Amino acid sequence: MKLPLPPYVEFHEDIGLLVYRPRGMLNRAAINKIISVIGELEFSLKKVFNRFLDTTGADGADLNIEYMRGVSLYRRRFYGERPAIKTAILATNATAAAYGRLHASLTEGSPINVRVFRDRNEAAQWLGVTVGVLAVAQPDKERS
Repeated sequence: MKLPLPPYVEFHEDIGLLVYRPRGMLNRAAINKIISVIGELEFSLKKVFNRFLDTTGADGADLNIEYMRGVSLYRRRFYGERPAIKTAILATNATAAAYGRLHASLTEGSPINVRVFRDRNEAAQWLGVTVGVLAVAQPDKERS
């Protein structure tokens, strides 16, 4: 199934993995958009898939704790009693890591298992995929 995806989002249906690499400011609009994409995929595919959020290309985060609390509780409620999934968050920025840990703590005890990583290799190992799948594509030097 091929759904139109927004920029910075890849979906690997063969391995059941959504990859999101936001650019610019990680804000409410960006988070709301990816939540919408995840919801559409969950509804249309009717099968589970893991998630990888690579925050290393974001310029920063314009979020707050109350908003993130609402996002986490919404996802927990919306996902319901479906089979367990993994969400790996790659965060080298302290703010992004803190929001990721908050999301992990608020989804604890649900089928949504969230972990924050500083190392892409460790995230790949935890997700059970090759690190190449999680690697950022290098721009074509001939087009530069």
